Amino acid sequence: MMLAAPALRSSIFGARRSAAGALAQRAVLDRPATPTSRSHSTKLGTKHEIWRTEGTDTDNNPAVKRRDGKVLPIDKNRGFVDYARIPDPYRSPLERVFDWKEINDDGHDPVERTVQAARCMDCGTPFCQTHTGCPVNNLIPEWNDLVYKGQWREAIDRLHKTNNFPEFTGRVCPAPCEGACVAGLVDSPVTIKNMEYAIIERAWEEGWVTPRIPKSRTGFSVSVVGSGPAGLAAADQLNQMGHKVTVYERDDRIGGLLMYGIPNMKLDKETVQRRVDLMTEEGIEFVTNAAIGTEVDVNVLRANSDALVLAMGATLPRDLKIKGREAKGIHFAMEFLTKNQKRLMMTADGNLTSNWAAGDAQFISAEGKDVIVIGGGDTGTDCIGTSMRHRCKSIVNFELMPRPPDARAPGNPWPEWPRVFGVDYGHAEVSAVFGEDPRKYSVMTKEFSMDESGNLTGLTTTEVEVGPDGVKPVPGSEKHWPCDLVILAMGFVSPEQEIIQSLNVDVDQRNNVHAEYGDFRTSAEGVFAAGDCRRGQSLVVWAINEGRGAADAAHAHLLSLGLREEAV
Repeated sequence: MMLAAPALRSSIFGARRSAAGALAQRAVLDRPATPTSRSHSTKLGTKHEIWRTEGTDTDNNPAVKRRDGKVLPIDKNRGFVDYARIPDPYRSPLERVFDWKEINDDGHDPVERTVQAARCMDCGTPFCQTHTGCPVNNLIPEWNDLVYKGQWREAIDRLHKTNNFPEFTGRVCPAPCEGACVAGLVDSPVTIKNMEYAIIERAWEEGWVTPRIPKSRTGFSVSVVGSGPAGLAAADQLNQMGHKVTVYERDDRIGGLLMYGIPNMKLDKETVQRRVDLMTEEGIEFVTNAAIGTEVDVNVLRANSDALVLAMGATLPRDLKIKGREAKGIHFAMEFLTKNQKRLMMTADGNLTSNWAAGDAQFISAEGKDVIVIGGGDTGTDCIGTSMRHRCKSIVNFELMPRPPDARAPGNPWPEWPRVFGVDYGHAEVSAVFGEDPRKYSVMTKEFSMDESGNLTGLTTTEVEVGPDGVKPVPGSEKHWPCDLVILAMGFVSPEQEIIQSLNVDVDQRNNVHAEYGDFRTSAEGVFAAGDCRRGQSLVVWAINEGRGAADAAHAHLLSLGLREEAV
């Protein structure tokens, strides 16, 4: 286990380390960037060097030092050649582990933002917005060019044409658009995700994001089950089409995965509530604590709606059914993350008791514990980051697959998503505090051990080899790991089945709702499915894509019924 020496822990969680060399190394590791096959960037600071007109600090168009050493005004013609990729930095790991604020820093100043926008090549075929890049087909070259020209109001208009919630994707999306960026073929991709974030946040600050009240109503009503990104996107689209939309959420707050599945340091919940409040002003009705399928018959909901959109996500977690699984101290990732977020909200609201259990009684704390997170991906990283903020004693992350390569493998060509080694925010925080990356690759857990009271005390692993015949244990590689908290972050297998069975809709081989992509109709008349409950566990941006698609399909279905007399 990675146990920090008492002196080191005292310096980290007390006076904090001041070693400049270590901090500089962490800052480089911690920059959010899409890994590419190669990089021609040299050592960089947080922005390009600039030269202003003598005697003024307010020159909005200063000269900028290019890669070849020349100092000239910002120019887009050869921007991707002249300027290096410099992503917006995160806050220092040794600062942010002490709070639950977003990891994003203040971002670039206007000059550096213009330089980064100038790197966009305005490609003849922009792969960033094709099927290999952005799932919602964001008009990326267009709004990059508008930012370069300083036309921010027009940029948000273009961004909102394809993306209902850029403030979500600008924070949590892994940016497949950057993996498909043409500039990434020979250099580093454009900072597309940072640009999206900057556009939407400026739009909110300037007051450009305002309620859009539909001018007329069709008289049709649509019920949406689930308020995650797919449900919200479907509701937003259908409302703008003039339908009366009601969204049902079984939890106590709207947002689904966005509210409780993604921790606050990645997506502040005020950001989610800000968008929900706007949608409410636009006429969408939200109903919380509505357990459709269990406490409320979904067929009654269907009978009282002209169309029904299922967007309840894939919430059945993949379990690890091995010896000792019943030990106390083993939890699913979403249980861990959700309870932590609810506790944070109760604290922020000044109310430490609620209908959620009995105050802190069900809170899962990693404080002072040896923690092992089984499973990688975004959820695993979120569990690592959460455990760090609890001030765990140590933390290790097991991944079944081998360590990814540092550069694209021959079987992973551009413009596919680069399956390469990267350092996410949680890994950087562990490295900063404990001195090493928490991830252990090619490891499979064989059994859990517990004491006489049933409390978890450790687990046993074996190294594995992955070959054409699957995963095989390596003989003689068993190892025991002491721990008192294990978090299972191995993904999700399917949606819960109560609603599906009540509606008697067809499912696929993975027990997801069966509905063809692009059509989104289920086997039940007037019932549509979108997001993870249809496609399986996926990205927020794909959920938005599917919510928009299901809204189009539901709209076409409603129009086929003819306008209602009560349409206004």
